[in-house]
Amino acid sequence: MKESDMIDHRRLGRDLELFVSDPLAGAGLPIWLPAGAAARHAVEEYVRELERRAGYRHVYSPPLGKRELFELSGHLGYFADDMFPPMRLSADDEFVLRPALCPHHALVFRARGRSYRELPLRVAEIGGMYRAERSGVLGGLSRVRAISLNDAHNFCALEQVGDEVREILRLIREAHAALGVRPAGFRLSLRGPGEKYVGDDADWARAEELLRAALGGMEYHEGPGEAAFYGPKIDIQIVDAAGRESTISTVQLDFDKPERFDLSYTDADGRRKRPVMVHRSLVGSMERLFAYLIEVHAGAFPAWYAPVQLVLLPVDDGQADAAVALARRAEAAGLRAEVDLAGSLGARIRDVARRKVPYAGVIGRREAADGSVALRLRDGRGLDPMPAADALRLVGAVVAARSADLLPSA
Repeated sequence: MKESDMIDHRRLGRDLELFVSDPLAGAGLPIWLPAGAAARHAVEEYVRELERRAGYRHVYSPPLGKRELFELSGHLGYFADDMFPPMRLSADDEFVLRPALCPHHALVFRARGRSYRELPLRVAEIGGMYRAERSGVLGGLSRVRAISLNDAHNFCALEQVGDEVREILRLIREAHAALGVRPAGFRLSLRGPGEKYVGDDADWARAEELLRAALGGMEYHEGPGEAAFYGPKIDIQIVDAAGRESTISTVQLDFDKPERFDLSYTDADGRRKRPVMVHRSLVGSMERLFAYLIEVHAGAFPAWYAPVQLVLLPVDDGQADAAVALARRAEAAGLRAEVDLAGSLGARIRDVARRKVPYAGVIGRREAADGSVALRLRDGRGLDPMPAADALRLVGAVVAARSADLLPSA
């Protein structure tokens, strides 16, 4: 536990000023500070662009809805213990903080008539949802009450499901590689005994068969009784610094919601058909994802989503103007840059290292005179002075490549 305490994301979150948990805000409701928000924003931009290129259409939906919406979806019947109590505005008007995004995405699908030519229809959102977690299980970012979920619901014909799930698994692998996520294993979560499941046996058997086929030759563990109430799922697991296992990515098949919401599309023969709803999350919630990323990188994020990518350090006040001008050029090039003027150069270099900033740019009299900068890398390497434009290109190339290394590949 001594080792895991050293890399606990809660301590690093405080030290690096990524997030704060204030009792006045409430347990399980962390506040993202500017540094953490900058890192999260970079990751969210990446995920949205990855999804956009894969054919997803992004939406915004409200984090609450009428009670009737969640009665129809089945959440109030099967998930009520994990939901906040309804908010009554009048005798006929009750609202519920949503525990999931799928009911709203079902409403996106049924906003108008759909044709088979539109399928698969991939609806994505990084949206808010809420779980009434007990205070004893809350901690940092890993277990919270307000959740920002990278979520999507893919509506497709039955014959498209296999290819759709395989493509989702490919996107998950791509996102994990870019972020530095190291999966600990795959779990096929299946129905178990009991009455908590909806749908008929034939649909469940078909859904389980489709997921097994999509996994192909991959190694996975079967988890009877761990399925969602509406269908089986593939869960991708991670292990945190303390050895606790959790799910970061998921793919779930659902024959139930399309039935409940009477979703349909017109097939090539003119008949109405029911789509299959595929729930999927490439990287899970932003909160759990960053709890993991903070620990797995020990706070030293890859340069592309580091809160500050470059800090410029003039040796003395005579180079301050040159440092500020270079910081502005860096920001214009899309980099997150700062100038540090306070204290001795040695103290400022140590502070940059403490903050785990990928690059420090030292500017002395000679560098200021000839428009150059000497880069120091987070891992302790120092580069010879180079023209400022070359330094910005170097940092920009590493960021654009979303590389884990601090120097561009040859």
